[in-house]
Amino acid sequence: MADDSIKKVGEAPRRTLATPTLADRTILLVDDDPANIQHVREGLASHGYRFREAHDGTEALRSLREVRPDLIIMDVEMPRLGGVEVCRIIKANGGEGGFGFIPVILVTARQAAGKVEGLELGADDYLVKPFDMLELSARVKSMLRLKALQDTLVEKNREMDLKNRELDRANKELAQKREELLALTRIDALTGLYNRRYFEERLTEEFIRSTRYRSPLSLVMLDIDHFKRLNDTYGHPFGDEVLRTVARAVRGKLREVDFVARYGGEEIIALLPETGPKEALGACERVREAIASLQLEHRAQDGSRQQVRCTASLGVASVPAKSILALEELLRVADVCLYEAKAAGRNCVRQHQEETPG
Repeated sequence: MADDSIKKVGEAPRRTLATPTLADRTILLVDDDPANIQHVREGLASHGYRFREAHDGTEALRSLREVRPDLIIMDVEMPRLGGVEVCRIIKANGGEGGFGFIPVILVTARQAAGKVEGLELGADDYLVKPFDMLELSARVKSMLRLKALQDTLVEKNREMDLKNRELDRANKELAQKREELLALTRIDALTGLYNRRYFEERLTEEFIRSTRYRSPLSLVMLDIDHFKRLNDTYGHPFGDEVLRTVARAVRGKLREVDFVARYGGEEIIALLPETGPKEALGACERVREAIASLQLEHRAQDGSRQQVRCTASLGVASVPAKSILALEELLRVADVCLYEAKAAGRNCVRQHQEETPG
């Protein structure tokens, strides 16, 4: 006796799944004979179930729309609409948008009549009258446990779907915020063009690609002429507006695939993929003309307005070129061309020319 007690105390407690409570479950009784309904109600009354009644298939479907029972015990043979037909309708509309999962026990007075058909149509159990009330009680409990577990599973799946949707939404918001943050690290706040650091990353990538595939690539350096004079004469806020306006003009004359950045101060740099010397020169001339045609207006503190014009000088270099074998050389050559444009009187384009043997 003592040994048994010690053994029981030392044993680890067994984990069992919680059995869903079956009390207060609703059972729909469907039979055209009120005496049969009363017989089932009395036999199951001690279990604390709630009951609803229907006396034919049409009434049963009406009750289903009013309340979702946890179990249906239904006679097979009834006037107007029989149990097998009702079972077919219930199981055909068993999704979340319909009746959901409702177990059905079909009952018949004939030994085998309709049993196979009823089970094939989705009936969950089948009883032949007269049946033993203890057997019915056991089958009812089994069906209600199945219903309770199914409801728990549906609820868990619904909660999981909700959590997954919330997680997807959170991930999308996070990805959007990450893109916005990434854009902030790449964009020049004043002009809206890319910044120098990100431009240098892209320039390295494009130069490597151009070298590998021998594809044309052009680099343009642009400087706003006499920008310091504009700042000194009209003030820095106006100078900022000039920078923004010129940036829009440059961006508007280049392609979507062209990469434009503010390189520093009043200097703008552009990378033109798949663009050789001839095409690059044409693009530079379009940009220069667009800037020269800008009509800028300065508003003084006294309310007077003055039209201001600005121009830009551009230098352009292209690869492949025999004299340009490194990225640093491409930058240097474009910069030299820019200063040649300034030395030539500004408001013009100068392009690197490959030297030809004499």
